[in-house]
Amino acid sequence: LYGHNTVRNAVMGNINRAPKPKELEKMCQLTAKAMQDGAVGLSTGLIYIPGVFAKTDEIVALAKVVKNYGGVYASHIRNEDYRVFDAIDEAVTIGRESGVPVEISHLKITGKSSWGKSAQIIEKIKGYRAQGLDVMADQYPYTASSTILDTQLPDWAKGGGKDSLRIRLKNPVTRDTIIREMKKNLVAIGFEDYTWAVVSGCPWNPSLNGKTIPEVAKIQGRTPDVDGQIATIFDITNRKQATYMIFHKMNEIDIRQIMAFPYCMVASDAGVAIFGSGLPHPRAYGTNTRVLGEYVRNQKVITLEDAIRKMTSLPATRFGLKDRGVLEAGKAADLVIFDPKTVGDKATFDKPHVYPTGIKKVMVNGVTVVDEGKHSGKRPGQMLKHQAGE
Repeated sequence: LYGHNTVRNAVMGNINRAPKPKELEKMCQLTAKAMQDGAVGLSTGLIYIPGVFAKTDEIVALAKVVKNYGGVYASHIRNEDYRVFDAIDEAVTIGRESGVPVEISHLKITGKSSWGKSAQIIEKIKGYRAQGLDVMADQYPYTASSTILDTQLPDWAKGGGKDSLRIRLKNPVTRDTIIREMKKNLVAIGFEDYTWAVVSGCPWNPSLNGKTIPEVAKIQGRTPDVDGQIATIFDITNRKQATYMIFHKMNEIDIRQIMAFPYCMVASDAGVAIFGSGLPHPRAYGTNTRVLGEYVRNQKVITLEDAIRKMTSLPATRFGLKDRGVLEAGKAADLVIFDPKTVGDKATFDKPHVYPTGIKKVMVNGVTVVDEGKHSGKRPGQMLKHQAGE
């Protein structure tokens, strides 16, 4: 996928404004080049800089370029809390106006005030599909998300990057405005403080990994109340290096309801974890096996066959990977052999660096890379490219 944040930053930097006509034209040219080079579509991360500053029409313009190459539009939508319905509407509007299929990346609903509304989300997507609009989603099977702490600040406060943020925080009036907005958002999502926010990767002080924001506030000599917590967030986000967090803001009932939606794929949303480094989200080690063990075998939310479809043929078809995803002559021999009775995840939030169980063999492009838990050292993987025009 060609990242909207990537192209916007390349042309405009992290400025909080709409692109000028020549800037938008350049962004469209770069998007076309990416599609010609084999990208499967355009992705957006609308909670991150500089994507947060983009209006809908800007993304529509880029998606129209993607349409010319048969690509998809995959979006980490603008909001996933009580504003999630409007965010889904925006994603579908982009798909409708550009003519490209829409992929809502890791569909979820966050914030205690919105728990239980996943059924309404699914009905909204079904309604769009009934209108003939091609809308799908993907999901990871956990009640916590993971991203950088900077996302907890108001969007406008982050315009211009770290230097601009520091200037704003030094201004008493601006700082107070930011604090008021953060407190207001806490109330809106149904939480009293930031106990749900846990440090997972602190590059400048690894001893903070595993600590909640109130605990970090106390360690740093502040009061662990909301004011002390927000001051701690300011301190952390002011650092040059981003601090990764795990946010426990979701509900198990919503996880099951979204998983049962037939047009929702399984995806980890994880980066490549370095074994033993930090406390990353356990999804980096357990996503697929958790679905197979917990939600297929134990809870019976979906069938084994449907789970495999959501992991293989559905995403392969969605992203135009024509030689992947099914067992057929002439297709790539990407195989995972597992025991349905024992397959499962072992990674936890406290101990994430644990491999799953029940995986007997893994083959990539016909070459065995894992056999009975042992890696062969071979790396037969290859970059998969979308074929322009297909």
